[in-house]
Amino acid sequence: MTRMKHAINNIFICFGLIVAFSCETDEIVNPLPILGERDVEYVIIDGKEIADTLYHVVPEFEYLNQDSLLIRSEDIKEKIWVADFFFTNCPTICPPMTSNMDALAQATIDLSDHVQFLSFSIDPMRDTPSNLRRYIERRDIKATNWHFMTGDEDATHLLAKSFFNGAERNSEADGGFGHTEYFALVDKEGHVRGIYQGTSIEQMDVLDNDIRKLLKDEYGIDGVK
Repeated sequence: MTRMKHAINNIFICFGLIVAFSCETDEIVNPLPILGERDVEYVIIDGKEIADTLYHVVPEFEYLNQDSLLIRSEDIKEKIWVADFFFTNCPTICPPMTSNMDALAQATIDLSDHVQFLSFSIDPMRDTPSNLRRYIERRDIKATNWHFMTGDEDATHLLAKSFFNGAERNSEADGGFGHTEYFALVDKEGHVRGIYQGTSIEQMDVLDNDIRKLLKDEYGIDGVK
C-alpha cells in the first residue's frame, strides 16, 4: 500500500495538483482548486487568437448499481460527486472508508438532491449487484443518493486514475487487491476539486465544508447545516 501511495503522490505532482488556485474568476473568492494537468487550446474568435485553458475531466462511464440499474455519468451530471474505490471483501481500509462515507452522507442529507455518492468496486467478479445490495444491508446504509457500482475490472482500475486514485490486483495485499483510500470531490463539469483521506474522520469535516463551499460558491446552492 505504501508503494501505491507513493505512486499516486507522484501522479499529483506530475499533474500539478495546485494548478487551479489561479483559476480566473471575478466572482468567487478562493475557489476550490481544479486538480490535474491543464492544457491550452488556441481558437480564432472574430479574427483574434484566444487562449482557452483545458482542465482535467473525469471520462464518461457506465456501471450497474446495487439495484442492477445501469448508471451513466451522463445521468448524474446535474449533481456534484463524492467518489471512492473499494471492494466488499476488503478486510483493511474499506470498512472505515464506507463508515466515513455513510457518516458524510448523513451529515449532508440537507444537500442530498445535489450530491451523488459513488463507490466503485474494484472486484466485480465477486461484487455483483446482489452482493453489493447485501453489503449495504449488512452495514445498514440508508442513504438514497449513493450508488455502489460494478463493471469491467480493467476499465475500473483505469478509471480510478482519473479520480486520482489507484487500484490493482495484488496477491500480496489483504483481500487480493491494492488500492488507495482517497475520496474525490468532483464538480458538475467533471473536474476533480479535492482529494481527502477516506479513513480520517477529521478529513470528512473538511470534505463536508468543501461540498458546501462548492455548491454555494459555484452553483448558488445553500444547505441548512
